[in-house]
Parts: sequence; C-alpha cells; structure tokens
Amino acid sequence: MIFRETRIAGVFEIEIERHKDERGFFARSWCKNEFQENGLNSALAQCNISYNVRKGTLRGMHLQTEPHGEAKLIRCIAGAIYDVAIDLRPHSSSYRQWTGVELSAGNRKMLYIPEGCAHGFLTLADDTEIFYQMSEFYHPESSRGVRWNDPVFQVKWPEAVEVISERDRTYPDFVE
Repeated sequence: MIFRETRIAGVFEIEIERHKDERGFFARSWCKNEFQENGLNSALAQCNISYNVRKGTLRGMHLQTEPHGEAKLIRCIAGAIYDVAIDLRPHSSSYRQWTGVELSAGNRKMLYIPEGCAHGFLTLADDTEIFYQMSEFYHPESSRGVRWNDPVFQVKWPEAVEVISERDRTYPDFVE
C-alpha cells in the first residue's frame, strides 16, 4: 500500500499496490504491520457498510469523543464519494482545517481518518456503497458531529447536497 499524508496531520490517502497478471490483479487493502509502520491505529473493532440510493446524499460530519475515539478507514466499493475529514483536535497543527478526497470503485483509494477528526461524505453517483473499518465499537453516548456547512470550516463540496438527515442538517454552529 502507498500511504500519502494529506494536509491534515494523521489523515492519509492510501492507494493499493496492484500486482497484475493475465487474470487481473491482486492487492492488499489492509495490513496491520503496514499501518503500524506508518504510525496509524491498527486496531480493528468493527466494519460497516453505508449504501446510498441517490447522488447528492450527504452523511456527516461525525466523530466519537474519548474515551471512545475511533479511527476510520473508508473505501468506496460502488459508485463514488467526496470524502471529507475535519480536524477537531485542539492541539493539532491542522486544527479546524479540512481535506477532501474523491474515493470511487474505479480509483480504489482509501482514506484513513484518526481519532479526533470528524468525517463525512457526499455521494457523486447513484447507488453508492461505502465500506468502513473502525478502531472502536459504536458508543452512542460518545457520538458527536459538526454541521457540514458550518462557516468556521468552509468545506468546499463539489456538488449540491440533495439528501441529508435532520440530525446532520441541524448540528449547531461550532463552538471552541
């Protein structure tokens, strides 16, 4: 795997390394040793799937607070998304900054998001499916979020938001 750190400290865009032959290719999408060698959380507690019917569906921006902070590894296995991480770690050099990466079934890229960063995505195609690996189990009492269009973060979404949950649409303004 090829690990490229984004402008957010600890957020990595990860590409698979394809080993091709006449059948197609083989690639590794997870390796505990490689994650540890790159300083990433290699714990794996849970895997989730998010299926989205319509293009323009926004989910996020979500995170879990300590002591149940979670790192996430996101891969789009059908369709395409614009995947976003916002750094909410007060002592981070990239605090309140964001990064976005297009993940698609075609480019097979992944995004690693560490604990303390909010995560969300916008679907760029109908019938989009995302596969998540999480370092921590879901704890509703630690679940938090920030609004996708909060002016503090100024996230530039590539397309219009057409579908969004009431919860994600109504998070209050971010307060330090």
